[in-house]
Amino acid sequence: MELIATCPMGLESIVARELKELGYEDMMVENGRIRFRGDELAICRANLWLRTADRILINMGEFKATTFDELFEGTKALDLPDWIPANGEFPVEGRSHKSQLSSVPACQGIVKKAVVEKMKQRHRKEWFEETGPRFVIEVSLLNDVATLTIDTTGPSLHKRGYRKLVTEAPLKETLAAAMILLSRWKPERPLYDPFCGSGTIPVEAALLGWNIAPGIRRSFPSEHWPSLPDNVWQQARDEAYDLVRDDVPLQISGSDIDPAAIEVAKASAKSAGLGKEIRFEVVPVAKIRPSGDYGCFITNPPYGERLGDRSAAEKTLRQLGSIFDTLESWSAFVLSPTKQLEHYWSKAPTKRRKLFNGRIECTLFQYFGPLPPRKPKEQ
Repeated sequence: MELIATCPMGLESIVARELKELGYEDMMVENGRIRFRGDELAICRANLWLRTADRILINMGEFKATTFDELFEGTKALDLPDWIPANGEFPVEGRSHKSQLSSVPACQGIVKKAVVEKMKQRHRKEWFEETGPRFVIEVSLLNDVATLTIDTTGPSLHKRGYRKLVTEAPLKETLAAAMILLSRWKPERPLYDPFCGSGTIPVEAALLGWNIAPGIRRSFPSEHWPSLPDNVWQQARDEAYDLVRDDVPLQISGSDIDPAAIEVAKASAKSAGLGKEIRFEVVPVAKIRPSGDYGCFITNPPYGERLGDRSAAEKTLRQLGSIFDTLESWSAFVLSPTKQLEHYWSKAPTKRRKLFNGRIECTLFQYFGPLPPRKPKEQ
């Protein structure tokens, strides 16, 4: 079947790389989504393993729809009852862009009516109580082409389940994971986040370092679908547990000037089962003392709003730049809405990459230091 992994703008190539690492090569990258081919097990694996995607959708079909009649008949022709049982709950969500059918509520109503008619034919019933498993249908209209999907994920994949508390303006787990994947960090290298807030970057790094599937601690609505046998989900979860490498030593640290933020970070790490693997401390950026060689700063410095004024934010950036200058073998990856980070640091970045922190356009400034020397292969 064709599946769709949705993601924030700018992360498409990272999600595509993750899918390839899972073994799914047949794909097409588009704005905000990656189409790929897979079976029932692919649904489970993608939900458990993708660190930078938002949702996994089943593409039920696409067709031209410039009128409500075309939308109704196109929807009715799809085999949605193959997935939705007689007691299934099937709400309809929608969006429309550059299409003649611009009223989203009207489109949702038409699709709902068409699905009900198809369900009547399949199940020989006139009324559906919708008390069973949940199947969220989405109708997406773009340039007069309707795409109908079923959501297998439920709450976005960034909701891993370990973050019970949050600080002000927390970084999404998916974006934190993307920053780590865009760096060249490996578990044998130190990682330090001097503005760790609620600890998202260090926790995501530890999950990656130990090869823990980010979705392993949460549930998904598709786990309750009769069309996806229990043994498929069990197989995917057993695979994930077998692949955990919790014997790998980690050198991951985070600090913040806010004691309350550090308490939240410690709680998140403990909830993720990583409380003993990450070192958190309350310390201003000017006094941090990273240890080790070939380490990585991976951080999202607070913007002016969080610090109270813009000058304070600029001062902390300068302080971090001064410390980075003293660490000749280290790399740095700094996400910031300012486009002139090098104005506060003494050198230009190796690369820049546009990313979105929610709706805020940011730049990931990438300063690549030397890689650790390769270890000689054992004879």
